Amino acid sequence: MAELSHFDAQGASRMVDTSVKAETERVAVASARVRMQPATLQRIRDRGLAKGDVLEVARLAGIMAAKQTANLIPLCHPLPLTAVQIDFAFAADDQLQIEATVKVIARTGVEMEALTAVSVAALTVYDMCKAIDRGIIIECIQLESKTGGKTGDFRRTPETP
Repeated sequence: MAELSHFDAQGASRMVDTSVKAETERVAVASARVRMQPATLQRIRDRGLAKGDVLEVARLAGIMAAKQTANLIPLCHPLPLTAVQIDFAFAADDQLQIEATVKVIARTGVEMEALTAVSVAALTVYDMCKAIDRGIIIECIQLESKTGGKTGDFRRTPETP
């Protein structure tokens, strides 16, 4: 197993020194699932909530969150993101799938930015719909893939724990 890079030899927290790494294109894709009552998902589809278009507000929240990741996760580097894309799919009559793709040309990856984006997008869906469905469940927040960097590429498979 690889060593944890955010701790020094004495166990103290540290920000990883990336100054010697080459700048390369990095891409990360993360996803989340939001389960809710079918009637709630139908109202999202129909844009029938008084607060407005849930998916567009969630998309903006996810993009904004990706850009603020270094302010939320203590040891993340602030990164000049080159693209953030948030996509939604109606996976079942009671499930909304959220996917974020984040890109950067930098010395470190954007996995945390993609994970933050889908998390905040999912929380925004909950916030906008909680008045009609408090039982909404946010689940399966996970990295789907990443490219670039010293550790190479990663792609989730059905066998990935």
